[in-house]
This record gives sequence, C-alpha cells and structure tokens, in this order.
Amino acid sequence: MTSHDVVNRLRRLSGTRKIGHLGTLDPMATGVLPLLIGRATRLAQFFSTSEKKYDALVRFGWATDTYDREGTPVSEAVAPSFSREQLEAALAPFRGTFLQTPPPFSAKKIAGTPAYKLARKNLPVKLTPVEVRVFTLDLDQFDGASARIRVHCSAGTYLRGIAHQVGQTLGCGAFLESLRRTASGEFTEDHARALDDLAKLSEAGRLQEALIPSARLLPQFSIAAVDILTVGQIRQGKDFRLSPFLAAPQSKYVKAVNQEGDLVAIGEARLPHLYHPILVL
Repeated sequence: MTSHDVVNRLRRLSGTRKIGHLGTLDPMATGVLPLLIGRATRLAQFFSTSEKKYDALVRFGWATDTYDREGTPVSEAVAPSFSREQLEAALAPFRGTFLQTPPPFSAKKIAGTPAYKLARKNLPVKLTPVEVRVFTLDLDQFDGASARIRVHCSAGTYLRGIAHQVGQTLGCGAFLESLRRTASGEFTEDHARALDDLAKLSEAGRLQEALIPSARLLPQFSIAAVDILTVGQIRQGKDFRLSPFLAAPQSKYVKAVNQEGDLVAIGEARLPHLYHPILVL
C-alpha cells in the first residue's frame, strides 16, 4: 500500500477529497503517516522540514536495485563476514550532516518524471545529491547476517540508501529488510490509528475522535488567544496586534486561537507584537 493509497482510503472513510499526507512512506514501510484533513491541509507548508525517526532492519549478503527487499538482486550472494566493530565503523559516516544521492527507485523527479519510472524502464537515472542530517544512528542488534538500527534524521533522508552504501563498504551487499517510521515531526506512534480502527470509527460515525484539533498542531508556535473583533480583522487579512504577555517576544509565528479554542490563523511577525495572517483557516 502506497501513501497515496492510504489517502484514497481515508477519502472514502471521511467523505471528503481534501486530505493530504505529510511525507511519503515507501510501500513496504509501516508506521506513522500523518494525514491532514479539510482546512488543515493548508498547514502542510509548516511541516515540510519535520524530522523523522525510524526502526530499520538491514539484511546483508546481496544488494537489490531498489535497495530494499522488494527489489531484484543485482549482486551475487556473499556470506557476510565482519564484526560488530566493523559494522559500527561502516555506519559512522552516516551520522551528522552529509550529502546523499537519492535511490534511483525513488519519487524524486527528473525533468518532471519520477525517478522510479525511468529506473523501471532501465533508463539512466542521474539524481543530484542533497544535504541530509542524521542526528542519531544507534545499532541495536546484530547477528552477523542482519542488523537493527534506530535512526533520528532530517526529512528527505533515505535509509535504503544508507543500507545500500553500508553493504558496499563491507563488501557483501545489503538492503533494507523492513522499515517502520516511529515518529514524523511531532507525531508519534502514540498518536497513530490503524486503518482498520479508522474504518470502524467511520462506520460508527465517530471518525472525529481520531482527529487532532488544529490548535494542538505545531507546538513550536506560540498560542495567541484572540477576541471576536480580532478574528474579524484576521479574516479580512489585516494585521493584528497582540499583548506582549500573550506571545513569545521572539516568536516568528503565532497560532491565533479564538475563544472556542479553534485555530483561526497562522500569523507572522511584522513588528514586535504585530502579526500578519499568512494563513487563515
């Protein structure tokens, strides 16, 4: 199931087409896939750089064209023969900030065409390396043939690519056996609902119970309670002034919340305590 498949299923369950996801998950991957629904889809721009956390299983012995278990082997099987210390040394370059070339089987576009479509046709795929950051990469388990790693990284980091390169370094080939995203930005597995559970809630007319109110999103933005007159100004696109006691003095963005606790707008600082509504819900 692709991320787009998940979106389509939620469109049917919710009865609205206005749904989008925050960061694609590979079809073989499981875990956290945040979805925005209704007017909240307009908040997507503020999540584009969200950090991710993963639990991944790397299998050694050969490489695949997709860098994961669903791909076709592209190397002869080689019995892995290296120590945990050698594996740690191979993983070391993938901690911190570095340039990573996206896998050929990825959604990255080349002249408007997704790279994976070109790769499937055996056409050349040349992708530009991008800067990524891995905050932590911990080797949890290693049994000689496979390794479980936990990774906290920036958006756009391909763990498939890391697995593939580590296999090259160790001379035996490697690919991603499984991948689970345990967190995407502020969203963790504790927030997640299985698709079957969402279907049951939808059948009972209780899908709303699974939704996180917009005002609770983007916790890094200060909350500013606004009165009904200010709400009217905001909806007219006018700048609005806040008390210095309501918003952090150095806050670039604030969440303007009405008296009912609903998110009205995202405001951007223009002057101290003066904000312009850059997005109105």
